[in-house]
Amino acid sequence: MNKEFIQAIGDLEKERHISKDILIEAIESALVSAYKKNYGTSQNVRVDINQETGDINVYMRMDVVEEVEDDLTQLSLEEAREIDPRYEVGDIVEYQVTPRDFGRIAAQTAKQVVVQRIREAERGMIFDDFITRQGEIVTGTVQRISNETLFVNIGRTEGILSANEQVPGECYQVNDRLKVYIMDVKKTNKGPQVFLSRSHPGLVKRLFELEVPEIEDGTVEIRGIAREAGSRTKMAVYTEFENVDPVGSCVGTRGARVQAIVDELHGEKIDIIPWSEDPEELIANVLSPAKVEKVIVDEAEEKVATVVVPDYQLSLAIGKEGQNVRLAARVSGWKIDIKSHTQYLGSEDFTELED
Repeated sequence: MNKEFIQAIGDLEKERHISKDILIEAIESALVSAYKKNYGTSQNVRVDINQETGDINVYMRMDVVEEVEDDLTQLSLEEAREIDPRYEVGDIVEYQVTPRDFGRIAAQTAKQVVVQRIREAERGMIFDDFITRQGEIVTGTVQRISNETLFVNIGRTEGILSANEQVPGECYQVNDRLKVYIMDVKKTNKGPQVFLSRSHPGLVKRLFELEVPEIEDGTVEIRGIAREAGSRTKMAVYTEFENVDPVGSCVGTRGARVQAIVDELHGEKIDIIPWSEDPEELIANVLSPAKVEKVIVDEAEEKVATVVVPDYQLSLAIGKEGQNVRLAARVSGWKIDIKSHTQYLGSEDFTELED
């Protein structure tokens, strides 16, 4: 090891933000192991690297004791005082035992440690970068496909888009570009793993934030969102400003804003509805496009409501395979029981509808 190597370590500190002291300490620790492995000793040794010259010295450390139990690590007080009369029990005596050919072993070991630490530092920086971007959208390129899992190049690392997080009906080939939602970031033995999604409701929410300035600046809020990826999304929006139309802001002139998002989602239907603090009004809104005659909030149970719709609107309110009412319940946070006008008149509470 020499001055050039010490200089290189200093450059690493500046470029990769890896502490020089930590790197030197790691090299010294690795050199202790290398010394013991190559010279077959169990002695207590210490390695010192001169940070000015790059010189390396190996020192054997011996504990000063009254009665020696281990010749390799202990020295009697009498022997120690032959070296220096000032030694006392509990002191440590050090001998330099640097082998002549240790420089070659040291250089090889130091290189391995530096490479390993650079890799660890890069992994740490990638993790720190992406953990702060959790919940954001990034654009990536499909790098490879394995058992329906897409591995997407998202810049400094490769993200994982599993089959469960893909949208039914969407198909991608290698080199295709796509927008993905950063769902989770985890540390593993192989480095940080970034888990992506195309089916998460957060993808739609972030797309609206990118497309609608009023959402991005906080004028319009997304109060609730529910999604069945590839088929339909319901989103409830709200604003405190009387002169702002929250639904119109999201739809855009001639539907331009919402259409851009529909195109990105390959034709997924998006219902944008106004949020209301009044439960009856909110539930009527979220069941759109169905017309609602009456909403009866169950006072006995929390967030349970019965909704009455015209007979001809029943299937529309429920939706295909129950999708409309299912999304309405999720976006509003209410459990919704739908009855047709005739069904409701046949129940004991028919008088309530007449009121």
